[in-house]
Amino acid sequence: MATQELSPPKTSDIYETQDGLPKRFDEPHLFKGYGTKQQHPMYKTSNNEYGNRGPTVHDVSTRFFPKSMKFSEHLGECGMYRNCGLNTSMDQKPV
Repeated sequence: MATQELSPPKTSDIYETQDGLPKRFDEPHLFKGYGTKQQHPMYKTSNNEYGNRGPTVHDVSTRFFPKSMKFSEHLGECGMYRNCGLNTSMDQKPV
């Protein structure tokens, strides 16, 4: 009798998803780093409990609308703004 390995479900197997959905949303079991760091029991909060669990197919988005990087690319080409104005404030004397 052969044993079948069950792969974790994909979001697209359960929900109707947008075409071109990133792999991290379609296969949330690939997220790493959840639950690896133990919290001190005295400082443990409900947010720690919630953030300790990795996402499931029911938690991730079924749609993806990426932002344009046009502004950041422009800044990378020309550099950040630099104020070359005259400093008119008085120096603070240490007391």
